[in-house]
Amino acid sequence: MRVLQVGLGNQGCKRCDVAGKDIIARVDPINAEAEYKSLYEVPVASFDAAILSIPDTLKLGLAEYLISKGKHVLVEKPLLARDGRQIAELAKLARSTGAVCYTAYNHRFEPNIKALKSLLDSGEIGPVYVARLFYGNGTAKNVKFSWRDEGFGVLSDLGSHLIDLSAFLFGSVHPKFVAWSLKRFENRAFDYILLGYSGFPLIQVEATYLSWRNTFAVDVLCELGSAHVRGLCKWGSSTFVVRRRVFPSGTPHEIVKTVDGPDPTWAEEYQHFEKLCTSGPSSFENDLWINSTLNDIVEASGDKLPS
Repeated sequence: MRVLQVGLGNQGCKRCDVAGKDIIARVDPINAEAEYKSLYEVPVASFDAAILSIPDTLKLGLAEYLISKGKHVLVEKPLLARDGRQIAELAKLARSTGAVCYTAYNHRFEPNIKALKSLLDSGEIGPVYVARLFYGNGTAKNVKFSWRDEGFGVLSDLGSHLIDLSAFLFGSVHPKFVAWSLKRFENRAFDYILLGYSGFPLIQVEATYLSWRNTFAVDVLCELGSAHVRGLCKWGSSTFVVRRRVFPSGTPHEIVKTVDGPDPTWAEEYQHFEKLCTSGPSSFENDLWINSTLNDIVEASGDKLPS
């Protein structure tokens, strides 16, 4: 497959490394290493698919152009629109041209996240009562005044990963999250968010740029035990702990497994995208749900987003 890389920031460079020889050209308006400054300069017949590693505000327009030409698209998360009908129209266009559009949520491919999903699907520790998901880093000053400090801020950047994982881990249910807290401590856009779903299971999602040590945690409390993920492979190691409940009470039986880096998620996700391009068709259900969730949370809060 002949792939075009659009955007040569940190993520774009990682995508180039993973796709390797599939990359036939790169597009970036600033980076001198790019062969083209604009996507529209690239001959349409020269590529089969494109990876969009670009700011949120540019994604819909470029994805629409590519899909209209029958080109497959991998777009960095999240795919957002103020009006969900724009995404629905994109889905309709993809069906008509046969192009695949996949939004990248690479944490689904974390070894311990996959292990957690397998455990939950097996029913070995029973139905889920409560789940807590936390994602934090200390980039508040780094993102200040950048494109990450616009719009939804950490809500769309890190929060979208956790919202996506809530559907991935707990089945086909798409929780109706509400904002328990949306804060701007050091940034123009949100740099701390706390979301909740009070259904079954009860789910708490928390993300921030104010965690001075990189932290990722998932805690799942079930009828017959609990499961816990700590860390991401991109930070060096990740630990998976399973505790099996002792009745009526007592110290649980515990199994601990640690996975060390390097991060395998980007390569596995690219392989997943390649398979989708041969099988299709695209599904935009997850994009529509996440987009609606983020917009509804902010609208319900009455918060005025930075321009």
